Amino acid sequence: MTDTFATIPSEHGRRRPLVTRALLLRFISILGASTSFYLLLSVVPGYATSGGEGGSGGQAGLTTGILMLATVIGEIATPALANRCGYRVVLGVGLGLLGAPTLALIFSQDVWCVLLVCLLRGLGFAFTVVAGGALTALLIPAERRGEGLALVGIVGGVPALVALPLGVWLAQYAGHGVVFAVGAVAPLAAIPSVLGLPARLSESGRPVRMAEGLRRPELFRPAAVFAATAMAAGIVVTFLPLAVPSSATTPIAVALFVQPAASTMARWLAGRYSDRHGTTALLVPGLLLSVLGTLLMALTGSAVAVITGAGLFGAGFGITQNATLTLMYARVPVAGYGTVSALWNGAYDAGMGAGAAAFGWLAAGTDYPWAFALTAVGMLCALKPALTDRCTALRGQAGYPSSGDGRPTLSAQHSETP
Repeated sequence: MTDTFATIPSEHGRRRPLVTRALLLRFISILGASTSFYLLLSVVPGYATSGGEGGSGGQAGLTTGILMLATVIGEIATPALANRCGYRVVLGVGLGLLGAPTLALIFSQDVWCVLLVCLLRGLGFAFTVVAGGALTALLIPAERRGEGLALVGIVGGVPALVALPLGVWLAQYAGHGVVFAVGAVAPLAAIPSVLGLPARLSESGRPVRMAEGLRRPELFRPAAVFAATAMAAGIVVTFLPLAVPSSATTPIAVALFVQPAASTMARWLAGRYSDRHGTTALLVPGLLLSVLGTLLMALTGSAVAVITGAGLFGAGFGITQNATLTLMYARVPVAGYGTVSALWNGAYDAGMGAGAAAFGWLAAGTDYPWAFALTAVGMLCALKPALTDRCTALRGQAGYPSSGDGRPTLSAQHSETP
């Protein structure tokens, strides 16, 4: 079995096949991890507040906050851990941590137990997204990166599309135990597929350490834009079921279906667009769509407004997902893929966790509509890095020489073997 996998340039300008055996195996672990993550994401906050111990909106936000905090900590540590132990090992351990602790929720609803499970699942999810994300980028031809990441987004988006509303529905009609059992089995069953993946990345290029990545504006700016939209994503999945009147179960389920559906479709379209026309032009439209959707969801008394807002937010979120990740991978050599995966996923999860934790206390001091509106206004702060990245890339000053359409290309100084 091959332990490393180097990116091979295309021959005679021909586009290499996108879907390979290794990528299909990677899809299995993506499906297992995503199904477990999204199935519980909107269920656990409500489960924590229904234990008869004075649960509150702040407590609901704390479950998502702990989950995301542990994920961010795990993501920071994963590149170094994967370099030492191998990406395949770290991915397998992550799937185990994501699944096995979930079984404890079947037997205990104590707050400390729920939070401990969220902590362990957060670490497991970090291992799967960072180690798995770096392997995914390695398996995608560089000239088809936007389309390839979009395809991966669809594979990961299907569980979000199905499992996010399904978790809420199953918890109501079949009981929380069923949700937790499925959420445990899905990642555990995917562990054997990891054996068919490469153990380590190619050492091509100069490695990028986490601290360096945070200091480099060509990586930090896209991550900051994505973190702003991820903040709202954490709020939507955690608090939309609580913000909409309890009698409106159907609109909640529809909104939680529409949001990931729109995100998945937009991510695919953005990927195909970026391979042909460049990526930086997508940051501002994606951000503005996310802001508009969040603002519409402030009208919690209107089912049409909530569902429309969820769709617009999902479209904007999907665009920023693909655009930011494609840009960041294009700006580092292969040896830096692990760090990019950690930075991007860290922005994702830090945004989701901080948004959910802060929103709970904000809503307690105002109400849900005002909290959604203030969130939309706060997201506009990300316009500055989005516009700066666009203008800088067009001038060819994003840290790498820019192609004619604004797409950054690797410079020699960043692709040398150390």
